[in-house]
Amino acid sequence: MSSIQQNIQQITSQIESCEQKWGRARHSVQLLAVSKTKPVDAILAAIEAGQRRFGENYVQEGVEKTRFFSEHHQDIALEWHFIGPIQSNKSRLVAEHFDWVHTVDRDKIAQRLNDQRPPEKGPLQVLIQVNTSGESSKSGIDEADVLTLAQLISTLPNLTLRGLMSIPENVASYDVQRKAFEQLATLQRQLAQHYPDIDTLSMGMSGDMSAAIEAGSTMVRIGTAIFGERDYTRTK
Repeated sequence: MSSIQQNIQQITSQIESCEQKWGRARHSVQLLAVSKTKPVDAILAAIEAGQRRFGENYVQEGVEKTRFFSEHHQDIALEWHFIGPIQSNKSRLVAEHFDWVHTVDRDKIAQRLNDQRPPEKGPLQVLIQVNTSGESSKSGIDEADVLTLAQLISTLPNLTLRGLMSIPENVASYDVQRKAFEQLATLQRQLAQHYPDIDTLSMGMSGDMSAAIEAGSTMVRIGTAIFGERDYTRTK
């Protein structure tokens, strides 16, 4: 068994322990393996451990991987999530090659993804990225603007709004982590009253996974703890 497979087993066990600890239903939290900068061999090792959901931050790199697996491993049903910032000139590639997008944070990008989504692929599953910490260095929409963006997305036939995503401030305090996540969970519950497809909270990484699951996360994004340290000279 490879170290990647062992790591996935360990992370899966940690998720199950958090579910039990915080009274969550078993398997209510999905693992998204963040495979940015990692070669296809590493993804294949994760697949052998049963992993099927992968997150990519860089458009061209992610597109190359989706193409590789669609050409060489058509028998493996994978789910590709784009979790990086979206530039307008790259939106078509995202719309054409990914199943989910976690980082919709403005009207223009939502409209472009809708218009550029190939009809035969079905609606693109999207999350609104919210800047819960108010940091100028973080992407994401202000909380006050979420409802307006959600209303727009709900009118776009090639997008399905599934929930919210955030990257909160990197702090060591568990209580501060939890409060930031609870803030997003409250906002998601408000949205779910109006939009029936909303069921996803993408929040929590290696350092704050437990707090995220306690607050209601349904998808944690784990990279280094699965694949090891990244070599950013590979990025494109």
